[in-house]
Amino acid sequence: MLADILSYLIRVAADFLVYLLLARFHMQWLRAPFRNPVGEFVIAATNWIVAPARRVVPAAAGLDLATLLLAWLGQALALAALAAVRATTLEPAALALLAALDLLRYSLHILVFALIVQALLSWTSPYSPLAPLFDALTRRFLAPIRRVVPPLGGVDVSPLVLLVVLQVLFIPLAHLRVSLAGIAL
Repeated sequence: MLADILSYLIRVAADFLVYLLLARFHMQWLRAPFRNPVGEFVIAATNWIVAPARRVVPAAAGLDLATLLLAWLGQALALAALAAVRATTLEPAALALLAALDLLRYSLHILVFALIVQALLSWTSPYSPLAPLFDALTRRFLAPIRRVVPPLGGVDVSPLVLLVVLQVLFIPLAHLRVSLAGIAL
C-alpha cells in the first residue's frame, strides 16, 4: 500500500512538471503566443529550471533543447524513482528509451487536449484570448488533413480525423512501452 501511495505521489509531481516543460517546448516550437493566461502560467511555473539550463544547453534549429532535455531528465528520474519504489531495476538504456517514449506519449496527450479545447472554444467562444494559442498548437497537424478531407456540410471534420489517428498511434506506443519496461511503471 505504501508503495502505491509513493508511486502515485511521484507520478503526480513528475507528470505535472514534465507536462509543463513539454507544453513550453511545444509552444515555442509551434510559435504559439505566450501572452495569455496559459502561456504566462507555463512560463512562471517552469522558468526557475529552464532559465539556468539555457545557459548550459543552447537552442538548435529553433528548438529549445534545454526545455526538452529537462523534460526528458525529469521523466527519466521519475521512472527510476518508480522502479526503486517497486523494488525493480531498469537498464540505463531501457530507462532512457522509456523516458523518450513517454515524452512522445505526453506530447500526443497535449495535442489531444489542444484539439478538444480548440473545438470547444470554436463552438462556445471563438474570440477567446486562448483561441490563438490552441490554434497555433494544432494548425501544423491539421493542415495536411484539411488538404485531403474537405469540410462536410460546412463542418470541419479534420480534428476528428486527427483524433482517430492519434488514438491509433497510442496503441503501438503502449505495446512498445510495456516491452521496454517489462513491467507496468
